[in-house]
Amino acid sequence: MPKLSPDQPLLHPGAECANSTFGRYCEVGDDARVLNSEFGDYSYCERLCDIANTTIGKFANIAAMVRIGPTDHPMTTASLHHFLYRSEYYWDDAEPDPDFFAARSARRTVIGHDTWIGHGAIIKPEVTIGHGAIVAAGAVVTKDVPDWTIVAGCPARPLRRRFAPDIARRLEQLAWWDWDHARLRQALPDFRSLSAEKFLERYTSG
Repeated sequence: MPKLSPDQPLLHPGAECANSTFGRYCEVGDDARVLNSEFGDYSYCERLCDIANTTIGKFANIAAMVRIGPTDHPMTTASLHHFLYRSEYYWDDAEPDPDFFAARSARRTVIGHDTWIGHGAIIKPEVTIGHGAIVAAGAVVTKDVPDWTIVAGCPARPLRRRFAPDIARRLEQLAWWDWDHARLRQALPDFRSLSAEKFLERYTSG
């Protein structure tokens, strides 16, 4: 497999990206689609993801077949169908509806730093997933998820916190996700071998 690059994302075969930006060392899996979104440094999505209108923090881990920011059909008009806004598909003299698309793209989903979105999860528009949170496989997230919280189910509900509040607070203060590439490499053995609490003991003063 090619190494990841600080200069441009690694796009696997069939990946489609439009109106999106990527930080350093990002990756987009096979046949994934990314529209009108931002990936922070080191974030990736696996194959067959569909991500739209989303701001993703650093070190986000997005499993296969995840859908984030799925767009909605109009529900108050006489029809739900996309002939209302993709009208040019059906008539040579019709234009797309720019107001509909502008309103759709403005409904941003936000994914925090160091998050894990499990296989096949769906995260609705205008939902925020907090830093360090985990969304279980198959979950349907319709409400905000607090920092460091694990959610599961349809609709998703909190299961438990990843860490005690003091550990979570200290991790946020440490903000290791803002470290430069060289410092991350230097700390790699500790990331691998130490618990979060032991890691904090080594890298913070209290």
